[in-house]
Amino acid sequence: MTRIKMIIEYDGSGYHGFQRQNNAHTVQAELEEQIKRITGEQVNVSGAGRTDAGVHARGQVIAFSTDSRIPAARWKFALNRYLPEDIRVLESQEVNESFHPAFDAVRKHYQYHIYRQRQGAAFVRKYALLNTENLDLEAMQQACQEIIGYHNFHAFCSSGATSKTFDRTVYRCTLQESGPELILDIEANGFLYNMVRIIMGTLLEVGRGKLSGEDLSHIIQTGQRALAGPTALPHGLYLVEVEYMT
Repeated sequence: MTRIKMIIEYDGSGYHGFQRQNNAHTVQAELEEQIKRITGEQVNVSGAGRTDAGVHARGQVIAFSTDSRIPAARWKFALNRYLPEDIRVLESQEVNESFHPAFDAVRKHYQYHIYRQRQGAAFVRKYALLNTENLDLEAMQQACQEIIGYHNFHAFCSSGATSKTFDRTVYRCTLQESGPELILDIEANGFLYNMVRIIMGTLLEVGRGKLSGEDLSHIIQTGQRALAGPTALPHGLYLVEVEYMT
């Protein structure tokens, strides 16, 4: 039995998230179907992040175990031959049989994209949140500093989460303009359910003048979800990279 690790990218707009679901088209199900087509095996594909419906990935990490004799480096080419064009394998390699993409991850990097002008919105409507409001970008950038560090992020977690602890360490949280886009870059040792989208929704409230940086600090301290902003829509979110111990 060989354990194969892959880095994949996908356009999540046509899928009901990564994780396999009954009567729904998901990235995991598509991967497992095409692996079975190649090898005849019913494998279980694990992912580093259970991205929601509409969420994209530039650096999702997956792994599965197989009896196939396909060389690890050739899996990239074998699977890309059959996968739909909105899912691509970027790298494939053999790893230790105990490797798990989610449990072994030490750092994850997400981005959230906001498109700031109406011209061109037709082309990015599935890949960025359209927002042409007059936002206070400086206030939003200052508020990002309140997110950085070791905190209990219960206020930034949607109900239904299965996490045993809400403590996470955010290493980086920045908000920068890039042409017509506003991009949130955030890295942490792990994320709660909808954490990045709630942080983005809260920062937008800061940009509107409805919340301040001090309010953000208070929200973190109290842990009350009702005090934070709304959950930003999924289609602006990207899983960029997952890091592991070398």
